[in-house]
Amino acid sequence: MPLTMVKAGEPNVIRKVGGKEETRRFLENLGFITGSIVTVVSEIGGNMIVNVKESRVAIGKDMANKIMVG
Repeated sequence: MPLTMVKAGEPNVIRKVGGKEETRRFLENLGFITGSIVTVVSEIGGNMIVNVKESRVAIGKDMANKIMVG
């Protein structure tokens, strides 16, 4: 399921990062790598703050929809 469907506070494993090559590279540079753990901290107006690789990252809903977790 996409990251946008996850409840805040639940750690999830990233299964796939979709989108164009440029988008995937951008997300991987932020730490969204297949197999790593991601936790949603909060969601405000569709934008999300997530913990990934001991960092807090803010991403938009369109980016979060490209990150599949499970």
